[in-house]
Amino acid sequence: MHIRQLNVSHDPRQDRLLLRLNTATAEEFRFWVTRRLSLRLLPALEQTSSRLESSGHWIMAPDPQSRQILNELKRDEFLNKADFQTPYAEEHQHLPLGEEPMLVTDVHFQQQGPGLLLTLQDKGGATATARSCHMQLEASLLHGLIHLLRQAMDRAEWHMPLQTGAPVDEQVPTPVGPYAH
Repeated sequence: MHIRQLNVSHDPRQDRLLLRLNTATAEEFRFWVTRRLSLRLLPALEQTSSRLESSGHWIMAPDPQSRQILNELKRDEFLNKADFQTPYAEEHQHLPLGEEPMLVTDVHFQQQGPGLLLTLQDKGGATATARSCHMQLEASLLHGLIHLLRQAMDRAEWHMPLQTGAPVDEQVPTPVGPYAH
């Protein structure tokens, strides 16, 4: 799938993020992402982005601080070139996953060359059928997704401390393996 546009918005009624992407072949994929999953997923995507940017054959960042600096430079370069002003295309598109957004319960990623294979899953439940969607993201598209997720989470005021009073960052485990809801 060749992703043409990404959009992330907060739905206050659902209190979820709606991730939409459309493709060059006029398909739109829609996903619900919960607060809990978002708070775990964002740091994992940021770490993955840092690893992608620092693993190119032309440069190797030897330590975490160097990788972070390199990632920030690449992110800033991308954000300066990115088009966040063009409205998301709302035209009628084919909906391979259906009209209702898929609730993301698990996320898996795997580095593939200079990009990332991102798998979003709905494990289903007692009454729902399991579904999944695979997306190949190049580093620049990953930066865009992270940026849009961060903006939507800020608008939703999801960076507030949890009930324990501890900062959210202290409660997010270091990303390892799949990320489940």
